[in-house]
Amino acid sequence: MARTARVADIASIGTLNPAAGNLSRQLTQALREAVRKGELRAGDALPSTRLLAATLGVSRGTVLAAYEQLTAEGFLTATPSSGTCVALALPAPYDAGTHPSEPAARRNGSRLPSAQRGAEQDERAIALPEPAATYARIAREFAPLAPVPFAVSVPMDVTAPGDVWRKLGNRLRAKGPGAPAGYGDPLGAWPLREAIANYVRKSRSVRCEPGQVVVTSGTQQGLFLASQVLLAPHDQVWAENPAYRGVTAVLESTGHRDTTIRVPVDAEGIDVRAAIAMAPHARAAFVTPSHQYPLGMPMSMARRSALLEWARARDAWIVEDDYDSELRYQGYPFPSLQGLEPERVVYLGTFSKILFPSLRLGYAIVPDALVDAFCGARVLMDRHPPNADQYVLAAFLAEGHLERHVRRVRNVYAAYRSKLIETLGALLPDDLAWVEPGDQGMHLVLWLAAAIDDRRVAEAARHAGVSVRAVSPMFAPGTARPGLVLGFGGFGHAQMIDAARRLAAVIADAAKHAPS
Repeated sequence: MARTARVADIASIGTLNPAAGNLSRQLTQALREAVRKGELRAGDALPSTRLLAATLGVSRGTVLAAYEQLTAEGFLTATPSSGTCVALALPAPYDAGTHPSEPAARRNGSRLPSAQRGAEQDERAIALPEPAATYARIAREFAPLAPVPFAVSVPMDVTAPGDVWRKLGNRLRAKGPGAPAGYGDPLGAWPLREAIANYVRKSRSVRCEPGQVVVTSGTQQGLFLASQVLLAPHDQVWAENPAYRGVTAVLESTGHRDTTIRVPVDAEGIDVRAAIAMAPHARAAFVTPSHQYPLGMPMSMARRSALLEWARARDAWIVEDDYDSELRYQGYPFPSLQGLEPERVVYLGTFSKILFPSLRLGYAIVPDALVDAFCGARVLMDRHPPNADQYVLAAFLAEGHLERHVRRVRNVYAAYRSKLIETLGALLPDDLAWVEPGDQGMHLVLWLAAAIDDRRVAEAARHAGVSVRAVSPMFAPGTARPGLVLGFGGFGHAQMIDAARRLAAVIADAAKHAPS
């Protein structure tokens, strides 16, 4: 395969001043400055003398003189096959306006080490705006875990979509409907919206038409859109306690830090009576009724009825995150809350977990009255979803491949889950750690003894090559319990058993050093 050189675009050399004279010296100085600033890096290819001369509107001799001078100084190298490029070993420039005390790493155009950059930023004392500080904290919280057990990982082997997805992609992306095109519908491609409506009607008892479907980049975007559409600045909103950190982070970042009411969860799901006592006039409730995150229990029918009765009486909205509803290992999946009250419930789902996380396609089923509002919010966010994979997914759904895939994944993950529970039970004494009961989803919660700091355990596990998330940050302040979220998708039995042994050692060590 032919090698394509990366030709550098050099913004600073566009500032040559013909009135100042000696353009060759100006160009030489500008190129040195570009190296100093890092606009040019070691190995970058420069434009040919002919091209650069034409671009700058100067004679070719002017460019040749500058290149020859910098080659003689060791800044540039020239070879017949590769042309002119920045030298791999750069000299310290002697005439680039650099203060003698400036670090060498900066003088030769290299990036300073992150610790040194951080120190320089501290010296400048840049105060972040409050929204920026909030988003920075969220970025640190949501840093992706290493792709080792027990991160929720890319499906592998029999749990991956495999050849069917690849063949559909080959058929639809190049010359089919998924080929590059103009702007699309903000609500998503119509064939996918039709396929989603048909799928959720059959599999989740959702009552909807394709016109109510909004294709999203996943549940996270659906949560953000719902918060933007449903909540005014001072509206109170119910959120479960504990809850998926993604929803509480959305509410905090959109101005509802002080108006989010954290409602306790018990074996029947969100405690509606407690919620009404705490904030009867809340404008919306964000819930996970099919599979509470992170604890795993479904919401009882009594609680569902009470929640819907409150929403009708108070003219409020319910945002239903149907997390992991497909993966119930005993009995039949619970029907959706939306099917009981379509005009009051915004229903959110995703294909990223069951297929593969990088797909980034999910959906919101919204009441007719909210379709235009969601469309407007979507336009301002990212205009419309990417086109190609929408058509591949539409065909995957319409041809029945997803239903077969879900059945296959459910069988495999049921075995993974049982084996992991058995392994953890053998490795960890009950007074140190125990598994939360639950019979669905792609993760389980491992509770820790009260004295153990789950955040420190998660950090120590990372150093031991094991990926887990702490549960305590998912609780409201003052109510936290220590525990770990363990994903069991995407890894084989041997990998998970080995990781479980390392995790058990980390937990045992944490217990030894925990306060009495």
